[in-house]
Amino acid sequence: MPFPGEERWVHRTFDVGDVRLHAVETGEGPLVVLLHGFPDFWYGWRWQLNALAAAGFRVVAPDMRGYNLSEKPAGIWAYRLDRLAADVAGLVKACGVDRARLVGHDWGGVVAWHTALRHAGLVDRLAVLNAPTPASLRPGTLPLGQLLRSWHVYAFQLPGLPEAALSFNDFALLRMALAGDVKRRDAFTRADLDRYAAAFAEPGALSAALDYYRALPWFAAADMALAAKRIERPVMVVWGEQDPHLAPVMGDLDPTRVPRGRVERIAEAGHWVQLDARERVNELLIDFMQKPVG
Repeated sequence: MPFPGEERWVHRTFDVGDVRLHAVETGEGPLVVLLHGFPDFWYGWRWQLNALAAAGFRVVAPDMRGYNLSEKPAGIWAYRLDRLAADVAGLVKACGVDRARLVGHDWGGVVAWHTALRHAGLVDRLAVLNAPTPASLRPGTLPLGQLLRSWHVYAFQLPGLPEAALSFNDFALLRMALAGDVKRRDAFTRADLDRYAAAFAEPGALSAALDYYRALPWFAAADMALAAKRIERPVMVVWGEQDPHLAPVMGDLDPTRVPRGRVERIAEAGHWVQLDARERVNELLIDFMQKPVG
């Protein structure tokens, strides 16, 4: 079943370097790139695509490498953060512009942070939704409460078992996890969940998505060394306070490293803040994206 307004979305493929990314595009104007997390794909931005386009932006929501219809290179080395950030930089260049506004949720937020750190000249401004800041991920800084919330990160390190569990019985566990993670009862319809199951049924997609987590221990030290760098561009963090996976402190900003940052907390929303509080999130994003940057 099509999503309302989906007829205005154009499906495209972008060559971003060593992979080709499938993406959905709509609207005209300054470029906004929407980066999804796990377990998600471009469709996680369904409530933001038309709203941002109507506000005067060209909006591109890719399937990140390994997900849905994008290419799926083999091996965890292909999913380290520097490669993921390079994909975003390549996507911006493939869109024919010098700079873009980035929005990221969950893993997409982590990648957006690292794109701003590694490719600062390409980022006009950055909005992050329920994703940990680089500083909060530095080795030895995670509070005990967050370590307990992050049990799935360790479970996903196991070979084969997560794939078998999540895909069993037409992705029943994945469907339950999605429906149980939201506070708004209509956030995921049955038709939505069918689309998610189809996306993760693409050959290799589930293992590739899990390889994001499996790559973390191997490259964490090098990636987290970037956390000491400053981000000079404007930053907005939008945080659903009822997130079961991320403690509220994970969204705090260090003003010495993010001098032009602000945090907007939404008490009634959970991890999928862009679905739970879609109207408020759209208002915040549009206001943030439209304000002139000095």
